[in-house]
Amino acid sequence: MDAAALFDPWSPGFVADPYPAYARLREAGRAHWYGRTRQWLVPHHADVSALLRDRRLGRTYTHRFTHEEFGREAPDPRYEPFHTLNDHGLLDLEGADHTRIRRLVSRAFTPRTVERLAPTVRELADGLVAELVAAGGGDLQAAVAEPLPVAVIAAMLGIPESDEERAMLRPWSAAICGMFELNPSEETARAAVRASVDFSDYLRRLIARRRSDPGDDLVSALIGVEELTEQETVSTCVLLLNAGHEATVNTAVGGVWTLLRHGAWTSLPAGDPSTAVDELLRYDTPLQMFERWVLDDIEVGGTVIPRGSQVALLLGSANRDPARFGPTADELDLTRADNPHVTFGAGIHYCLGAPLARLELGAVFRALRERAPGMRLAADPVRRPGYVIRGFESLRVEV
Repeated sequence: MDAAALFDPWSPGFVADPYPAYARLREAGRAHWYGRTRQWLVPHHADVSALLRDRRLGRTYTHRFTHEEFGREAPDPRYEPFHTLNDHGLLDLEGADHTRIRRLVSRAFTPRTVERLAPTVRELADGLVAELVAAGGGDLQAAVAEPLPVAVIAAMLGIPESDEERAMLRPWSAAICGMFELNPSEETARAAVRASVDFSDYLRRLIARRRSDPGDDLVSALIGVEELTEQETVSTCVLLLNAGHEATVNTAVGGVWTLLRHGAWTSLPAGDPSTAVDELLRYDTPLQMFERWVLDDIEVGGTVIPRGSQVALLLGSANRDPARFGPTADELDLTRADNPHVTFGAGIHYCLGAPLARLELGAVFRALRERAPGMRLAADPVRRPGYVIRGFESLRVEV
């Protein structure tokens, strides 16, 4: 079956509900060539899970090959600020550099460290939800889902509330993340370059301040590590903000939308919602695709995928695969105990911030259930056009 007949990530209808197409892709085979992006689509849970861990693949190839050796063109020099920022961050590093930086940054995301943040996160969530309730409702995304994770990451990084640039963190992040969509437009690329320059310039100024006046924050800790260059510190901070709030924002808003349209809002546990949070992460995955380069030939379901190819691991499809989640894979089950979803990835690129994301999501859902038990939709939400990072423009509710 021609994958292009099913997979259309630029179609609003497909973006709104890609899951029927995923089911047909899984039925049709384990690897599908998609000419519009020149990628191999991989839709099955077992394959996605295995390839996320397979060291024959990588987020980059430049630690082993030149662009010419790999059969690829060098990045457009007009977009150099974006690529410099992105290429020095954990998400796109491989080999010894990835191991070195992940070891240093992981200290900020140990279970014990994250648990120490729990009272602060819950207080922030309670306060934001209380304001929403006092107003009788409003845009859940702008009022609660976006401010919470941005405030948490900004506090971890040591970004002062008095800095005017703090208001730009979310817009900068959105512009940069636009480059992770498939075949981004020239306008998207220019916006990402501007945001990369502005965000990097601000962080370099912040780093200079912290060198002369260190604090109890992650930026101060990172600049005290001789193993990190300034560019690696900047790139790490940007990645922590981008990755540290996208999943939380889109799962919080998408989760409420899912619960309300299924009539399941009152079924959400009012006490510990952790099991329900993982089910919402599985049921409507915020990051639908994770791309990797093939560094050595691999075989998927009898199809040889040669070195130099790119695979698109369809996380959203893997999370709805009946071969792993049984006949109820397409159903929302807030009590699902056996839930090995791949929303946070796997292997060396498993999301460092997963414990923090779960903490933030639990705090948001707990506060909403306690303070807004009768919450209902005030208007149909409008989706953003992006497919890779799926989310909404807004979600208006009444309480």
